[in-house]
Amino acid sequence: MSIYIGNLSYEVTQEDISEIFAEYGTVKRVKLPTDRETGQVRGFGFVEMDSEDEEAAAIEALDGAKWMGRDIRVNKARPREDKGERSNSNTREGFSRRY
Repeated sequence: MSIYIGNLSYEVTQEDISEIFAEYGTVKRVKLPTDRETGQVRGFGFVEMDSEDEEAAAIEALDGAKWMGRDIRVNKARPREDKGERSNSNTREGFSRRY
């Protein structure tokens, strides 16, 4: 399981995230996606902890908390959508031939 953290300050670091989540257990990994062009944090991130119980405790305690001047959202991360499975009416199969 992974935890999604939204509405983060653009000034947040991986160390900041690790420190706050360590209060609820062992942090295994922190991922803060950045903008390709600017390198700036995009305002959300992901945390993996040692156990689901630790993750549940962190979610319960931190969801809606004010941190670094923002009300953060913390919940279970949804699995990433496979872009290849999306339906697209512009694909070859989406067109009908007319003669």
